[in-house]
Amino acid sequence: MNTFTPNLLQVESIRGVGKEAFHADDTDTESIILFVGHPHKDMLTDNDQFRCIMASNVEDARKVMYQLQFVFKKMPAAIIYRFESAYEAALPEWESFFATHQFLNSIPFFIYADKGFEELKSLVGKYRFIDDVITLNAWHMLSSKVAIVSKFKRMRAFPAYKKISINKKLYTRRFYSNFMKRSLDVMLASTGLLVLSPVMLLIAILIRAESKGPIFYAAKRAGRNYRVFKFYKFRTMIPDADRQLDKIKHLNQYDGNNAGPMFIKVSNDPRVTKLGGFLRNSSLDEVPQLLNVLKGDMSLVGNRPLPLYEATTLTTDDWVERFLAPAGITGLWQVSKRGKKEMSVKERIDLDINYAHKRSFRYDMWLIVNTPLALVQKDNV
Repeated sequence: MNTFTPNLLQVESIRGVGKEAFHADDTDTESIILFVGHPHKDMLTDNDQFRCIMASNVEDARKVMYQLQFVFKKMPAAIIYRFESAYEAALPEWESFFATHQFLNSIPFFIYADKGFEELKSLVGKYRFIDDVITLNAWHMLSSKVAIVSKFKRMRAFPAYKKISINKKLYTRRFYSNFMKRSLDVMLASTGLLVLSPVMLLIAILIRAESKGPIFYAAKRAGRNYRVFKFYKFRTMIPDADRQLDKIKHLNQYDGNNAGPMFIKVSNDPRVTKLGGFLRNSSLDEVPQLLNVLKGDMSLVGNRPLPLYEATTLTTDDWVERFLAPAGITGLWQVSKRGKKEMSVKERIDLDINYAHKRSFRYDMWLIVNTPLALVQKDNV
């Protein structure tokens, strides 16, 4: 099956002809992706997860959604808008359309770009209906990203979607708490970077002297609402550590299987350098994350940002709630269980979900006060 099926709904500007190619029965067996713009040639491959309908502009996309809703009784699993410099003027049109059609609030909306991932992140903050920026390199992860974001948005749009016991307090967006939290993040992160700059310089010199390779480790992580950002820390492993991940999975301290959530944490990881072991046990390797806090990718307090290979395993209704909270340097997991070998996958996720429900400025302050006692790990993990 070709991933992109043209003019299935007889919208005039969608390429091709032939309404007979699309039947109501198809919508029961396939999820639909609405792609607005011209797809990259490498996207035109077989895909068993989605059938993609193309529209050339916002007006045609509206026609497709109306016909899907009222004729075929189905809405797209996600909307992907290919961004080019001339298309930014259309974003206010999308914003107005989403504001007047509240039922669309549960549909993931992604911007697709061939390059310029970091530059486009500002648009995600400016237009709140945009969930993330995706590139061709992440196209193979589209199904997992759609699954996580759609479940997150359903919980936000329909509070009754999850059955929560009466004793649980749901995460709420209160202006005062969020304002105080962000103010504290900026103040402490700025002060920390200034005060610790001599220490960071010394660590950089020692890393370069110990082994070849970059001083900083930068990798993509998934934070709140599964938004992906570039995560920084001091390099504590050998330069090609990521390539050797499969070789050490049998040493994973978490009980895991291919059918459920997957976290990887290795006790006495052979990839860690001598200096890296000290930096990890003292938590000095995490100091560069203050840059992420200043950028707004993370907060001082929150759930740990996950590597993409871990985040894609948390797509069930039971686990996705951990993405309700912002990514953070410290949090409930760090204060409660950091560095302890006996922690299970379920226990770690439950701590993340617990924080997502309870988070408030007062609770964050309590966690910050208790963080120094957890900074020094008891085990080499």
